[in-house]
Amino acid sequence: MTPSYEWIPMEVTATAYNSVPSQTSYEHPKITAWGDSIKPGVKWIAVSRDLLRKGLTHNTMVKIDTFEGVYLVKDKMHWRWRNRIDIYMGNNIKKARQWGRRKVIIQYAVTTDTVSTSP
Repeated sequence: MTPSYEWIPMEVTATAYNSVPSQTSYEHPKITAWGDSIKPGVKWIAVSRDLLRKGLTHNTMVKIDTFEGVYLVKDKMHWRWRNRIDIYMGNNIKKARQWGRRKVIIQYAVTTDTVSTSP
């Protein structure tokens, strides 16, 4: 049975990041907080830890209003951030800086109960 999803909208502050030591882990800049190996070209985001409690956990599907496609939650941000996502932009630091910081509407997928109660 194919799962079905409800898409929950939410306004967040969006920034961008790259897999370079100054923006991630100095020891392992290409490893996310959940241990995934990051590489340019993937549609991944990091989320502030308060969003984990709202359901944006590891591998949650997310649509971002200014980008095409579906992104996956693959990283966690520092404890100090709130209501924020960080969009992964590979090694293109200039592109990430040009993005800056802005408010966006995201939608994240929550699996709906597809079990029927009828006989």
